[in-house]
Amino acid sequence: MAMASLARKKALYFSSYLCKSSSSSFKYSFSVSRGFASGSASDENDVVIIGGGPGGYVAAIKAAQLGLKTTCIEKRGALGGTCLNVGCIPSKALLHSSHMYHEAKHAFANHGVKVSNVEVDLPAMLGQKDKAVSNLTRGIEGLFKKNKVTYVKGYGKLISPSEVSVETIEGENTVVKGKNIIIATGSDVKPLPGITIDEKKIVSSTGALSLSEIPKKLVVIGAGYIGLELGSVWGRLGSEVTVVEFASDIVPSMDGEIRKQFQRSLEKQKMKFMLKTKVVGVDTSGEGVKLTLEPSAGGDQTTLEADVVLVSAGRTPFTAGLGLDKIGVEMDKMGRIPVNERFGTNVPGVFAIGDVIPGPMLAHKAEEDGVACVEYIAGKVGHVDYDLVPGVCYTHPEVASIGKTEEQVKTMGVEYRVGKFPFMANSRAKAIDNAEGLVKIIAEKESDKILGVHIMSPNAGELIHEAVLALQYGASSEDIARTCHAHPTMSEALKEAAMATYDKAIHI
Repeated sequence: MAMASLARKKALYFSSYLCKSSSSSFKYSFSVSRGFASGSASDENDVVIIGGGPGGYVAAIKAAQLGLKTTCIEKRGALGGTCLNVGCIPSKALLHSSHMYHEAKHAFANHGVKVSNVEVDLPAMLGQKDKAVSNLTRGIEGLFKKNKVTYVKGYGKLISPSEVSVETIEGENTVVKGKNIIIATGSDVKPLPGITIDEKKIVSSTGALSLSEIPKKLVVIGAGYIGLELGSVWGRLGSEVTVVEFASDIVPSMDGEIRKQFQRSLEKQKMKFMLKTKVVGVDTSGEGVKLTLEPSAGGDQTTLEADVVLVSAGRTPFTAGLGLDKIGVEMDKMGRIPVNERFGTNVPGVFAIGDVIPGPMLAHKAEEDGVACVEYIAGKVGHVDYDLVPGVCYTHPEVASIGKTEEQVKTMGVEYRVGKFPFMANSRAKAIDNAEGLVKIIAEKESDKILGVHIMSPNAGELIHEAVLALQYGASSEDIARTCHAHPTMSEALKEAAMATYDKAIHI
């Protein structure tokens, strides 16, 4: 019965989705050319995209696949944006490399593998990271050539709703014309008042990916995903890491119960936390950095010394210097561009996606924005549900989530049930001696519809997608519980948590 109901839910979902889309009052019309982009970028394009990050390059490829003549403008001279060049990809490379070192030093012996004199070769580790980035950026250029996307390397500014002036990296100027312009310029590091980032002693996430030596003491300002991930990298390699956070909790968006276990796990890894604390002074006159701290609510000041300070207080939309004000594109107080459900700005023919618009500042969200936006431009149907964008913290263990936290469900006033299953009771996790964490499922009491899923475990970022699909189709916890999962696998913990939600788990 449960599986049959899921099939019906799928049918109803698409039926209502198509009906909703067809009733939209927003319409765009133009002739769609089946020929791909050719000639120079100064010829009129169907679509011009400013920004070659995850949102921009994916939008460009999808637009070309839909038969639209497309040009993508990227100032960096390397495609992939912050994510690929100085964000998601290099950080994951270092997280993996540092984890391998940590395992070799602390866990191999438990598995009967004896190694001696394990050392960090930092230049080689950074070289592997750089190689991964280089290969992937070249791969995107290959996809552009395959799909006949015109690629212009330079800084683009809007001079009209259909023209972009580009200062190329060769020092020349060209104007790219397009019927539809998509702003996909992403975001930049959010600065903190009174703290100057020099990428040497005081670094952003970019500088933290390329430190020339392992700092003895690292202070991270900000206990969000990025700060905790990069703090983990250098902590594994030998740094003494202290995280300073203005708020009372780390990662405020995380489910409270999961957050507490996550913080305990990081503390076991010798990461220190100073919560409800703000930085009020910075002194870089000596060899290192001396921070002056005080309680967020005010009080006695203390000092904290470090070799390197990582500023990780979030990100801000990159919308300045694009000529948006000259053509009348509206922005909110945070510098974001408000858009309608078709990603259109208040200026006809100008669209925006990714980090420059409201919603989660995540690469995968930007990709979905890009696809949906060009589908609308091409006269098709696009859709992105911002309530169903998974979030992942790629530490060890990882933490991944989708949907509502228990705190949010309580605020909604909905009666609910919670099912949990620890990885200590999962056979695969025990077999590989990596059993820290749990799965937590929150479901509506009356209907059993899943409202949120939260996983703390090794590879939680891979396990979460079964839950993402379940929420996308309005599945119940019983739907997951009655789905056969291979044994032994880590994903069986999700099945058991689902069983615990609507009935009882077997293995605990």
